[in-house]
Amino acid sequence: MKLTPVTLGNRIETLDIMRGFALLGIFIANMLHFHSPYLYFDPFTWFSTPGDAEAFKWIDIFVEGSFYPIFAMLFGYGLNMQYEKSIANGLPFAPIAARRLGILAFIGVLHALFLWYGDVLFTYAIMGFVIIALVRIPAKWLVPLAAVIYIVPTSLLYVITKLLPGMDGYADIHQIELSISAYAYGTYSELFVFRLFEWLVFGFSSTFMGFFIVLPIIMIGVALSKWQIVERSNELKGRIVALTVGALALGIWLKALPYIGEPTADVVMIQDTFGGVILAAGYVGVMLYLFSIPLFKTVFKPIAKVGRMSLTTYITQSVVATTIFYSYGFGLYGKIDLVTGTWIAVGVFSIQVIIAELWLSKFKMGPLEWLWRKGTYGKVL
Repeated sequence: MKLTPVTLGNRIETLDIMRGFALLGIFIANMLHFHSPYLYFDPFTWFSTPGDAEAFKWIDIFVEGSFYPIFAMLFGYGLNMQYEKSIANGLPFAPIAARRLGILAFIGVLHALFLWYGDVLFTYAIMGFVIIALVRIPAKWLVPLAAVIYIVPTSLLYVITKLLPGMDGYADIHQIELSISAYAYGTYSELFVFRLFEWLVFGFSSTFMGFFIVLPIIMIGVALSKWQIVERSNELKGRIVALTVGALALGIWLKALPYIGEPTADVVMIQDTFGGVILAAGYVGVMLYLFSIPLFKTVFKPIAKVGRMSLTTYITQSVVATTIFYSYGFGLYGKIDLVTGTWIAVGVFSIQVIIAELWLSKFKMGPLEWLWRKGTYGKVL
């Protein structure tokens, strides 16, 4: 029985462009964690300079929590494409998907232990194993099931958060000092121990929350793939525009709630869990509409190269960022402002676009993608 990966000719360029933009947004949001002890203070009160406070406001409303859902949706979209290809070719889907996801989980663990605690690859891989069992469900049932899985637990968590005493303005000075000591000045072994602690407390444990946050979004991606929303975007343009306008308006309003009123824990939770996902849907609609216009698709075509190399791009971002900020590199952790950190993210991503263009002019896939597929299919590609 011969198993083969999805060929380059079957790739939908729009998906790659969307994936590229998602990687940029994720990197900008992750940069908050790369250069500062973001986990241990209240960002709504921490940033004292007007420039940083304003920068955080714009990132918080328009970026943070609104790009990982796009990537998760695309992950589900791609899984279903692989499933339908295997069915069309009369090949088993589960064994090859399990091998592929197992390798991704292994890469995620290595990423978390040796580069950055905030890895998402491990969580995506675990959710992918669940999708192997769910991918056969018709799209008309996947969407309501995903909605129930997402809305019910997060609503209960909102009620609990509402009842708990507030922690507005918190700052764990001890953990902030430990974080700066490890990342900015520590030896690699000290840094490793602290990173392991953070991954176990914040990263690995968040995998369990992934069943209620990430999994439903991946399921939506599977359903959209079954409906071929991207492929039929021109045909569905009117509906897409209507849904996009509504999602953008509601999403921006929900994301702005902490600035309209008070940034209490329950309001911030609504902002993150509901506002982020809804705004992400609006962003997807905007991209689907713009990419139906040949000029826009041509202009943003270089972004597709980064999307094609998404695994390499994601891991490389961690390599570059930790080298800039951690002690084994330039040791700038905790020493730069938010605006500078954001521009570093944009600059690094711009360089990645150029490198991806050059690399894919010579090779058919990124280096980590090659290793991933080599491990999956067991042959030279």
